[in-house]
Amino acid sequence: MKLFPRLAQRLAPVPLLIAALFAHAQSTSSPPAANSAAEPVTETSAMDGELFYQLLLGEINARGGEPGTGFSLILDAARKTNDAKLYQRAADIALQNRSGDPALQAARAWRQAQPTSREANRYVLQILIALNRVPESMEPLKNELALAPASERVAVMTAISRSYARVTDKKQAAVVVETALGDYLSDPKAPAVAAAAWTTVGRLRMATGDTAGTLEAAARAQALDSTADGPAILALDLMDPKQPLAEPIVRKYLQGRQPIPELRMGYARALLDAQRYGEASEQARILTTERPTYPEAWLVLGTLQVQENQSSAADVSLRKYVELAQSQPASDERRRGLAQAYLSLSQIAEKRKDLPAASAWLDRIENSQDLISAQNRRASILARQGKLAEARQLIRSIPERTPADARMKLSAEVQLLREGKLYQPAYDLLAAAVTKDPKDTDLIYDQAMMAEKLGNLPEMERLLRKVIADKPDHHQAYNALGYSLADRNVRLPEARTLIQKALEFAPGDPFISDSLAWVEFRMGNKAEALKILDVAYKARPDAEIAAHLGEVLLSLGQRDRAIAIFKEGLLADAENETLQETVKRLRVKP
Repeated sequence: MKLFPRLAQRLAPVPLLIAALFAHAQSTSSPPAANSAAEPVTETSAMDGELFYQLLLGEINARGGEPGTGFSLILDAARKTNDAKLYQRAADIALQNRSGDPALQAARAWRQAQPTSREANRYVLQILIALNRVPESMEPLKNELALAPASERVAVMTAISRSYARVTDKKQAAVVVETALGDYLSDPKAPAVAAAAWTTVGRLRMATGDTAGTLEAAARAQALDSTADGPAILALDLMDPKQPLAEPIVRKYLQGRQPIPELRMGYARALLDAQRYGEASEQARILTTERPTYPEAWLVLGTLQVQENQSSAADVSLRKYVELAQSQPASDERRRGLAQAYLSLSQIAEKRKDLPAASAWLDRIENSQDLISAQNRRASILARQGKLAEARQLIRSIPERTPADARMKLSAEVQLLREGKLYQPAYDLLAAAVTKDPKDTDLIYDQAMMAEKLGNLPEMERLLRKVIADKPDHHQAYNALGYSLADRNVRLPEARTLIQKALEFAPGDPFISDSLAWVEFRMGNKAEALKILDVAYKARPDAEIAAHLGEVLLSLGQRDRAIAIFKEGLLADAENETLQETVKRLRVKP
């Protein structure tokens, strides 16, 4: 059940005007007796001529360019008749015209007139949230929970975090929601509701970046109801080697009765991301036993079996996945999964020297990008295992059906080498490609970036200037050259000019703004640098921007905030070279 759908989705189409007015008249009159055809009606409708005219005029104004007048007439009619539909119509007129305060006025009038109406209370609540008036939302949130039937209360709890997802002040929202849920957090008579309440608190805490508080909430929720899905899903979202307390919550849930397959699948994928392949394989195997018709489990299991050279078992698993996936509705995820399965089945057939079968499996992959993406992912896994030669061969073995395929393969191999910090082979590969296509500015740009990694700055500058000459709107080339000059603290006026040119082609780009801020910092304009970086970091909390923002803050004496920003950056990307170098150079311990 969705507690607070988006306001736009709540706005029903305006009914046919005359039909709506007569429907209102019918709803406010007494039902006729069985022999009413022979007897006159003795009770009159609340829809008298004056009210009918008022409603008609209100709708004409609302739909004819005077929504304020229409709103006032409809709201006045609602107050006269105490009709819920008219209160709702008044609020909807205001919402359709993006008039938040009048919409709130109508909703509050409705709730005051009908204090037990759950729908009226919901309107007040969702409008307050949409207006970012978070503290005022506490009372209607409490009312919503009180008015909800006991059988729906868990669903109501679950929807709350989504309702507050767009508010500006996440910390304030977390405090308001936790206070509103106070009576439900430790109700011994309703452990499922209490667990849902703690899970909701955890979701709101997570939105503020309070990892410890989120884990505490998940643990409390699970202690109240070990079978609840919510606490385990919350913990799974936090699962990371740096958060060792999250995984036990997930594992405890999975050891219970009838865990949902999506959660076990999510756990298997988290194990894959952590390169714990054996454990991931075990979770996939368990899932194929618990839910043999769940396709993704067979795909993960089969892919891992291929990696472990269990060809026969992998063949069975992957064929099972194909069988199940083909019987389900088409989707991008299903298409990518089938591409991965066909690729793996082709490799199995090739190992058996059944080349016609291997080719037949590859022919079933419709999108060459899927094929390259699948191979590239497997190549990355091999590279992380130290098998770079095998990884490169894997990419090179992908069939080329179009020139675009060859380009995608080149990019994939260069990326592998870059991730392995093998910059010279990557440079040589790009140089060879540029020799074949000297007008490809994107290739030249990539070659320039490899030259910079090799410390060959004159070559980098030569290549970037060639890109700019050949393609004057290549904003990345302007930015890269300008940032390089700023980072080396040389030719700063020229650096600023280059970066400002880049911003002309890509206004508001946070990474280019970061470069401009770095120039300003190098030129001694620290306040201006901080102003630009604050905006850029808010738009894109990237580790490299965090490195620059932290250094500027530190230079301005704002050490506590600088350390906090460094910590955020490391949490986002602990391996970022710029951030690592900055922290080390400044001798800061986040």
